[in-house]
Amino acid sequence: MSRQSLPAGDLVEMGIQDLRRGVESIPSLLVCIGAPRLRRLGFLIPEAVFPSPELRLYQRLWQADPDGAHSQYNALVRRLVSFERAVECAK
Repeated sequence: MSRQSLPAGDLVEMGIQDLRRGVESIPSLLVCIGAPRLRRLGFLIPEAVFPSPELRLYQRLWQADPDGAHSQYNALVRRLVSFERAVECAK
């Protein structure tokens, strides 16, 4: 099963690619948040991650949509957790 076929797999894949290129993006910050668990699941996450990814992600979302930042942040984290759980189930 390809990771892109899992819930939020495309988002996680984009985040890993952005991290490898040193690009700070919403997907890369989300992968930074999940990096410890993703590594335990066997993903090769670059060690050079962005500091305070939770805060940086929220700030990016707030800049784009102050009223919706909180719900968007929570939705992204839920998607990450869904992906992690799906990977665990697939193993």
